Amino acid sequence: MSSDGYLPIRDHGAIGNLRSVALVGLDATIDWLCLPDLESPSVFGALLDHRRGGRFAVRAGAGTPRCAQRYLPETNVLETTIHQASGRIVLTDFMPLEGRLEGRQAGSPSPELHRLIRCEGEAIEVEVEWSPRLNFGRALTWIRKEGPALVATDAAARVLLRGLPEARIEQDGWGPVAVARFRMEPGDERALVTGWADAPCDPGSTSQKLAATIRAWRTWLHAGDARCRIEWAAPWVEQVQRSELALKLLCHAETGAIAAAATTSLPAELGGVRNWDYRYAWLRDTSFTAQAFTASGHPDDARAFLEFVENLAEQCGDGRCTLRIMYDLHGGEAPGEEELHHLEGYRGSRPVRVGNLAAEQRQLDIYGELLDAGYDLVRAGFDLPAELRSFLAAVADRACHDWQLRGSGIWEMRGKPRHFVHSKVMCWVALDRAVQLAELGILRGDVDGWRRNRTAIREEVCRRGYSEKRRAFVQSYEEDALDAANLVLPLLEFLPIDDERVQNTIEAVRRELLHDGLVARYLGDDALPGADQGAFCLVSFWLVDCLALSGRLEEAEELMQGIVARQNHLGLYAELIEPGTGRFLGNFPQAFTHVGLINSALYLARAKGRPLPLAPIGTLEHRRTKGHDPATEQ
Repeated sequence: MSSDGYLPIRDHGAIGNLRSVALVGLDATIDWLCLPDLESPSVFGALLDHRRGGRFAVRAGAGTPRCAQRYLPETNVLETTIHQASGRIVLTDFMPLEGRLEGRQAGSPSPELHRLIRCEGEAIEVEVEWSPRLNFGRALTWIRKEGPALVATDAAARVLLRGLPEARIEQDGWGPVAVARFRMEPGDERALVTGWADAPCDPGSTSQKLAATIRAWRTWLHAGDARCRIEWAAPWVEQVQRSELALKLLCHAETGAIAAAATTSLPAELGGVRNWDYRYAWLRDTSFTAQAFTASGHPDDARAFLEFVENLAEQCGDGRCTLRIMYDLHGGEAPGEEELHHLEGYRGSRPVRVGNLAAEQRQLDIYGELLDAGYDLVRAGFDLPAELRSFLAAVADRACHDWQLRGSGIWEMRGKPRHFVHSKVMCWVALDRAVQLAELGILRGDVDGWRRNRTAIREEVCRRGYSEKRRAFVQSYEEDALDAANLVLPLLEFLPIDDERVQNTIEAVRRELLHDGLVARYLGDDALPGADQGAFCLVSFWLVDCLALSGRLEEAEELMQGIVARQNHLGLYAELIEPGTGRFLGNFPQAFTHVGLINSALYLARAKGRPLPLAPIGTLEHRRTKGHDPATEQ
């Protein structure tokens, strides 16, 4: 832990139950957990204020311990070992699951978190601190004893802890704290269970639930492996599997929604204001994640997302398809943005925000991402239900109507709306995929109109979006700032990889945005004070894909190896990585980054000639399946 009381972001692991996610520090402290859902207010929030936020800490022995963490193989069950000279404590953390995890699930698992403490070596003294601060610590949380249980309450919520009968209740200046100290002999085990409201929280069931949870995660992971022969990913098999598991953690299994990340307000700039709430389902992020699930052999999870979209389609029953860019994890409107002034923010990075003002923005790229996700499922051999077909046709119509409008872009600029090149290209993707699906007999609609607008977008982007002066596609028609988002042009088949303008853009990104093996998002004013301190992990993977697609395999692998080397000790990534230091910035774990890793492994495998479950878009194999003649493509 640093001198300011905060662990580095990278020194965390994540556990969850497909409704919420807890972060467990390398020091065995849970400093982030929202209950009963990921989008709910925090129960433990020391990650955003180490004094006021509340935590669930386990400490062992005296002095400074040596700690290590690992996931139990092929699971999201986390094991933290606290080493002392005389012995060690092994702490196993999980949120219970059972049965099959594919796709959507009716009902909810009990909202519990289990911590199983085991003593090994010699006897050791253990200290436990339990200090929930409900509702982001906005009001005083009371802690009292009810028989053998501890109960924390505020005006609206109730959290329990069982397994710590000797605890006493103290005050730390910011509220009540339950503290217990006890001695453990070699071989001793103790289960601590905390849960929301009426969760049973039975320590006697921990071993049984642990076994069921391990079995559930492994069954899910190997169901995917059996379909896609994960060996194609070598030497990145372990990283691809960890990314699959990280993405699954961000799924809300009741609805099919997928959160962009597990946290709010972890800063893109330490001490700065670029602190956003990512605990919601962006259509863009969720579409990308669904495509990664399809490619890695988990189509039921991709279909669960499309079922989520079907529910949104019902809300668009007027035929106009008025979509918002994000929703809460239950399909409702994401809440408006609110600043929590009583919290100091991670390492003093105020403000702490809940909700996200970007929900009100126009982001035209969502049309392309939705159609692309549906198209990928069709390529993988799955039927789209009638309701979804109608919805996707309406999305294509909407792209025809909206593509000439200004928007806020993929990076959610908070300044004046602009004609972003990437947004126009994604409208082209929407219409291209709609035409392809119509030619397959899957979509019905104004196909001639889709074709006309597809052609018009391509002509306009090539005329207004490419700068001869910069020798690159630029961020917007209004200015010639460089933007790494334009790396997707060949990956989405807007232009072939060997087009001179595409190659010039790749070289401009390498020259101006690539530093220390990582790629920044863009150069230029974005109407916010300060700047990202880190490189954006997703666009770094996009550069890997472009190099692999260009036949520059050695450069692509070198870049990939550098990004993989920057993962944390558990194989997880945040949104940003600071070049030079490797420090994680932004929300964590981040879906976009793990999507990028899976896709880059696919492009590299394709470049090596390996058989793949699904040919990446932009590759020769994919163009041939569409009936294109690569030799005559313009």
